[in-house]
Amino acid sequence: MVLTQKQTIVHYNKPMDNYEYTQILKTLNQKLKNIESILKPDEITTRLNQIEEIEQDPSFWSDQERATKIGQEKNRLLGRLNKFNKANETLTDANELYEMAVDEDDTDTIETLFEEASSLEDIIAKTEIEVMLSGDDDGSNAIVTIHPGAGGTESCDWAAMLYRMYLRWAERKGFKIELLDHQSGDEAGIKDVSFIVSGINSYGYLKTENGIHRLVRISPFDSNSKRHTSFASVMVSPEVDDNIDIEIEDKDIRIDTYRASGAGGQHVNKTESAIRITHIETNVVVQCQNDRSQHKNKASAMKMLKSRLYELELEKQAAEKQGISKSEIGWGHQIRSYVMQPYQQVKDTRSNIGYSNIDGILDGDLDKMIEDVLISQSK
Repeated sequence: MVLTQKQTIVHYNKPMDNYEYTQILKTLNQKLKNIESILKPDEITTRLNQIEEIEQDPSFWSDQERATKIGQEKNRLLGRLNKFNKANETLTDANELYEMAVDEDDTDTIETLFEEASSLEDIIAKTEIEVMLSGDDDGSNAIVTIHPGAGGTESCDWAAMLYRMYLRWAERKGFKIELLDHQSGDEAGIKDVSFIVSGINSYGYLKTENGIHRLVRISPFDSNSKRHTSFASVMVSPEVDDNIDIEIEDKDIRIDTYRASGAGGQHVNKTESAIRITHIETNVVVQCQNDRSQHKNKASAMKMLKSRLYELELEKQAAEKQGISKSEIGWGHQIRSYVMQPYQQVKDTRSNIGYSNIDGILDGDLDKMIEDVLISQSK
């Protein structure tokens, strides 16, 4: 499990005993196995040896751009490998020392190990997060857009439930939310919402949410209390900073202005401050109406568009490496089902794991599910 600042495996409100510490070691040993399966330290060592041979070539430094790129790769791999080795050595020492202390009935050493349990957990947790969220864009903020599928009020309400789920998740992790666009549904829920989640590795976590989310429940909007199936799409892109150059020419886009709807006061509704931008080649559409200023809304919409196009390019490159056809690229695949009736279960199609705590998940308890997806995608 990926640990956060607000999570620990054990609360130390009472004295620890041997059984409790044994369970901690068991949990951490399993975590380190998961980390090793993702990190593949043997492959990293092989690659570092290859880089060392490349650096010994007299012509290596004549190409500064290539030398810089390889140097960055080397530093990144060394950092990950060193962190894993430190965690592995620390946990191995703890296992061996505890075993000897128990055999020799060394209560002082056992008590010291109990006191250091929290630090041991932190080392493994930091290694786990480092390994799982070490992509080039994982440290970026995330731009999230939620669209309801066909189904009218029912789907709009489902989109609003997902929006609340991510707000609660961000709150649990101490992340900040900046609302970019919000359009209320005609009767309930939302027609569209876009927002930025700011925090350490927020994109690294939320990239697992890209796709179609399916809800099965007894509809509160159906007087006959029939079971309904609703869909909503979640699109997540890394917030693009100034280091990433994405050129968008005027001829590549169409910009429409319209009167904003919903909250914001009379000024918002009476002026055409809302902005919709369509990227003609990809048909990507973004919109923003959250500010009274048309210029601010346009700037926010352009930020969303750049991030979306960047995400599409990342998806395209990943698909080419994996031999996936162009028709499979994008956000249009169902990734998760939330079934509330006739039984309660959340099932993720990528990890193929089901979870029974649907109320907790809809209240933002997503870390375990996200971790399982990250692990499954890294194998």
